[in-house]
Amino acid sequence: METETPMPFDSSLLEDRFTIVPRLDRPSTYKDHQYQGTATQWSSDLAKTTTLYVGNLSFYTTEEQLYEIFTKAGEIKRIIMGLSRNTKTPCGFCFVEYYTHESALECMKYVNGTKLDDRIIRTDLDPGFREGRQFGRGRSGGQVRDEYRQEYDEARGGWGHMRAKQEEERRRQQDDSYEAIATVPAGAELQINSRLGRGSPGRNGY
Repeated sequence: METETPMPFDSSLLEDRFTIVPRLDRPSTYKDHQYQGTATQWSSDLAKTTTLYVGNLSFYTTEEQLYEIFTKAGEIKRIIMGLSRNTKTPCGFCFVEYYTHESALECMKYVNGTKLDDRIIRTDLDPGFREGRQFGRGRSGGQVRDEYRQEYDEARGGWGHMRAKQEEERRRQQDDSYEAIATVPAGAELQINSRLGRGSPGRNGY
């Protein structure tokens, strides 16, 4: 009786099985264009960092709210709120510094993608905060994303900066179009009286 020769085991199938779901603590491919080091240094910094960048926040989210949610992943060293360069008010991002790298990874696993003030917050490993990074880089002082945002977002100041200018110009043009008529054109009063069923006034007003 002939026996079937078993097929060789393809280890790549097993590898694919366990790489379908990406690691939740893996940083994104984003690299800060103002980072001074090389790509290798960037990767090395992320491998030991204790700092997270947090984005997509409401302008009204408080530091106390951030402490409450981010302490679930570990003890926090400090939180640096992102501010508008012009107004020095919150503009939708922050940096969270933990005491350990492990706490930062735990945050990536369990806090990233959760809701805060009805918004999905995004966290990413960051090579480390330095003075000046707390300010927005957009021309209007806030974040660059809010310069070009076309949709209305009440939690992030309403319209994006450029769209807000367009809306302001549109309202100005409407106001100019509907400017009150200072004088009644000749004959207009007769037409109005006719539509209201009033006769033309006689010489004596009758």
